[in-house]
Formats: sequence, C-alpha cells, structure tokens
Amino acid sequence: MTIDPSIPILIVDDYKTMIRIIRNLLKQIGFEDVDEAADGSEALAKLRQKKYSLIISDWNMEPMTGYELLKEVRSDMQLSKTPFIMVTAESKTENVIAAKKAGVNNYIVKPFNAQTLKSKIDSVFAE
Repeated sequence: MTIDPSIPILIVDDYKTMIRIIRNLLKQIGFEDVDEAADGSEALAKLRQKKYSLIISDWNMEPMTGYELLKEVRSDMQLSKTPFIMVTAESKTENVIAAKKAGVNNYIVKPFNAQTLKSKIDSVFAE
C-alpha cells in the first residue's frame, strides 16, 4: 500500500533537534507537508485548525506529555480517528501498554532511522 506523500503530518516534541531529525527523516521518505508543535497544548490548537493525517509525538514533554495529548486526541470526536505514533527514548513495557490502551497506533523507540519510521508509518496506514 502506498501512502500519499502529500498528507499533512504534525510532529510534537519540545526538543527542537528531535523535530528537525524527524522532519528530515520524513523528507527522506518523501513527506513534505510537515508541521510542528512544541508541546501538547500547541499541538491541540493546531489539530483543531488543520486536518492532519498523522501525529508523531514525543512521550516526554512539559507541561502536557505525549500520553496526555494522545488521550485528548482520542476523546475529541473531530480528532479521535487521527493516526498517532508515539516516540520515546525508553521502551518501558508499562508505557507501551498504557499507550496501547489509550489508543496509540504505533510506537517508536529512539534512536531510529528513516527505514524504521517508514515501516511504522506503513503499518499504521495498513490497519
């Protein structure tokens, strides 16, 4: 299945360098329409203004974590179906389980490369 490379993607991370890395990886895979938010509340504001086809969010952020953002997105009728990939530096089993229960579509542990990101995105859209 080929994903339309023109789909809008929102990256949420409070670490500018990580946003740049993910943006570059997405570009390598062919995605061009990429926006960014520095935290969960900024992300929610953007999600309510523009229709995104994918959210890639860091887990550890202040003041709103990626997990809290995920729960907000899933409880919002307008946003609840938006595919959500969580990025984290630690693969704690309880985090993975909590995120799955909250409705995350996929999970990426840092560091990762373009190939890993592509396969995670592919699997999300294959669901």
